[in-house]
Amino acid sequence: MAEKGRAAVLVADRKFEIREFPTPEVDPEGILVSVTGGGVCGSDLHIWRGEINMHNFILGHELVGRVHSLGKNVSTDYLQKPLKEGDRVIFSYWTPCHRCYQCIRGEYTDCLYNFQGFKSIEEYPYCHGGFADYYYLQPGTFVFKVESDLSDEVLTSVNCAAGTVMEGIERSNIQGGDAVVFQGAGGLGMYGMTYARERGAGVIIAIDGQQPRLDLALQCGADYAININEFPNPEDRVAKVKELVGGGRTGADTVVEVVGYPGVVPEGLDMLRPGGKYIEIGCIWPNAMATIDMEKVLHGIRHIVPVSFYRPQLLPTAIEMLERTKDKYPLTKLMSHTFSLEDINKAFETSEWSGQDRKTAVTRAVIKP
Repeated sequence: MAEKGRAAVLVADRKFEIREFPTPEVDPEGILVSVTGGGVCGSDLHIWRGEINMHNFILGHELVGRVHSLGKNVSTDYLQKPLKEGDRVIFSYWTPCHRCYQCIRGEYTDCLYNFQGFKSIEEYPYCHGGFADYYYLQPGTFVFKVESDLSDEVLTSVNCAAGTVMEGIERSNIQGGDAVVFQGAGGLGMYGMTYARERGAGVIIAIDGQQPRLDLALQCGADYAININEFPNPEDRVAKVKELVGGGRTGADTVVEVVGYPGVVPEGLDMLRPGGKYIEIGCIWPNAMATIDMEKVLHGIRHIVPVSFYRPQLLPTAIEMLERTKDKYPLTKLMSHTFSLEDINKAFETSEWSGQDRKTAVTRAVIKP
């Protein structure tokens, strides 16, 4: 009888059920991973709330695990390190086709076919989501052996939150002393602030509605924190940012959107100086409409830079940064809550921040099968 594994299936808005699925036969170039931790990402919350209509799916794309089964042609990771069953690995949660126009240019993040997750449970090989016992890496997925002693809880967000926001910081081309604003102080914001600081940013400002998150942001590289409850009007938040950036600037050099709501986009653009860059990361669902005065973009010389995926080399770079800075920043504490797979409904209810005024920060929850 084929081996089976459990998975949490989103069967309705805000409702998971635990079901069993057969493990797939591993392709010669594929890898079956035994999941050891899956993070609850903001995009998972959007789907769970029903803002993206997706039922009968296995969610979870922020994850880490150990090699359960290797395809017969796989003997190393993508840095040529020997790979065997039982090794701990991180990997991209997307798989480029390696054959389209974008891929032959090395632009893997722009491949139109590169997302393996969010497929129906009816689609083979079933193991498409990280909230499960097993996750299948299709041939061509970037995989890296983990030799660090960092915990699974720490590593879960590397392949989404850390990698994606680091890609955003790279594309913003931050210069030494630049003023950077983060709209949102969840997991992506925390990683982004630290990476920006390590790249030599000057003034870093965090904006969020949860004071515990802002308190943590000040330990992760931010110089200033703006609580939207204290500055409820967008105009006042823009004015406060322009007051804080200093250095003769009329606005920030870079604004990074990681809160995930399009309503903040016009406000973020207004926070930029002429020539500044707006890094759009959070608005991931269809029909995320924002009304933008394009004349301000044109004559304000504001650059909008979209970031969805990341270059694969940023995964080992993220681990190196976490290892190097573990005594400098509390990034290893971002996974603030841990739940079993059976308690996944509780995990999402605890992680829910929309409309909440929490006394305890939930930066990321991790599901451990």
